[in-house]
Amino acid sequence: MTWFEAFVIAVVEGLTEFLPVSSTGHMILTQAILGMESDEFVKLFTVNIQFGAILSVLLLYWKRFLQSVSFYIKLLIAFIPAAVVGLAAGDYIDELLESPLVVAIALLLGGVFLLFVDTLFKNTDDTKEVNNKSAFMIGVFQCIAMIPGVSRSAATIIGGMAQGLSRKTAAEFSFFLAVPTMAAASGYKLLKLFLDENRPDNVFKQWDVLLFGNFIAFVVAVLAIRFFINYLTRYGFKVFGWYRIIVGLAIIILLIAGIDLSVI
Repeated sequence: MTWFEAFVIAVVEGLTEFLPVSSTGHMILTQAILGMESDEFVKLFTVNIQFGAILSVLLLYWKRFLQSVSFYIKLLIAFIPAAVVGLAAGDYIDELLESPLVVAIALLLGGVFLLFVDTLFKNTDDTKEVNNKSAFMIGVFQCIAMIPGVSRSAATIIGGMAQGLSRKTAAEFSFFLAVPTMAAASGYKLLKLFLDENRPDNVFKQWDVLLFGNFIAFVVAVLAIRFFINYLTRYGFKVFGWYRIIVGLAIIILLIAGIDLSVI
């Protein structure tokens, strides 16, 4: 992986991780556009730079992570469904990660749904807080995001709104839940690769590129979170819905035209 490729992928990760547009889907498509080969380091990089995005949440909301034990209990409850499904279906999920068509369909269908989210869940309460039950349901919704292109952010925010939470409260809890979820995914990938005796010899040699990617993802994610919270509170999901529909249709048209997007 070149430094330029690392920069582009990290910017895409930072911009899209907390927006309801699917960071995984965008990174897969970006790799395809750049013509990158899907070697072990590239796979490691796209998962591990989530650490940078995690740090952005800890920086912006550090006081919330010091408030109470019940806060962590809710995060644990919400994290469990994805942990169970991820361990049980990890190999199948890895296969889906290599399909631009799956990403395109998920972007398209998810975009259509986002156009109606604000109408479907308009009876939300600005004063309602996350409890154990709503945390678990948000965790169940997060499992849907294991399909590339669905968007973890969109799934968890919608899950929160389905429990009567306001857009802002649901979005912030989605950010908090990203910390254990993404840390577990990144850590598991690192551990699995480290223990693999058949891993390529050079997979850990580009550690400087990996650190660079995490830094870029961190800086961009800080800006993206601040923008998203303000925009979502004021205007809702429609613009993200239309964006997903346009991108999804564009990918499908390219695939129909015979353009190979599966190089990754």
